[in-house]
Amino acid sequence: MTRLLLVRHGQSTWNESGQWQGQADPPLTELGERQAADAAERVGMVDAIFASDLERAARTAAIIAARLGSDVLVDPRLRERYAGPWQGLTHDEIEAGWPGFLASGERPDGYEDDVYVLARALLSLRDVAAAHDGGEVLVVTHAGVIRTLERHLGAGDGLLPNLGGRWFDWAGGEPRLRDRVELLPEDEITRPEQI
Repeated sequence: MTRLLLVRHGQSTWNESGQWQGQADPPLTELGERQAADAAERVGMVDAIFASDLERAARTAAIIAARLGSDVLVDPRLRERYAGPWQGLTHDEIEAGWPGFLASGERPDGYEDDVYVLARALLSLRDVAAAHDGGEVLVVTHAGVIRTLERHLGAGDGLLPNLGGRWFDWAGGEPRLRDRVELLPEDEITRPEQI
């Protein structure tokens, strides 16, 4: 069995401004960089660190890896979902352009469906688990990826803060839900109102 800790990246500039990110590539804020450094203390030693190729996740992973004396393996299959025309927009701008969509769960044309997010994330995680059988692996990714995997496995635990995540056990080619975690002290946690 492999244990995978999937965590959301540190605060990005678009988290701070309340913009929907999707696959856009804003950097971490100074706070996001500090969050990553502080989270390393709670991660502890792991056998490997993987990350999405988007800057906010890759940089978070690099900061943690530097503290742990490790390397980061980047995998674009761990990217956030593509949010189509919503990328870069705030909650209010989305509501103005697509009234009621957020509340109903409806999404615009071009928005990447859970089926595709799940398919690429599962392929990546299967490869990670196979390469590190019996180990513990940190995977720095995005809230949309983690929440899609949680929904697939029957959990609906809501939004994830920056550097929040969940443990998964991987055995027999399939993931199993474990506990949600927050890798930051309460006074550093940023709880976004967007995705």
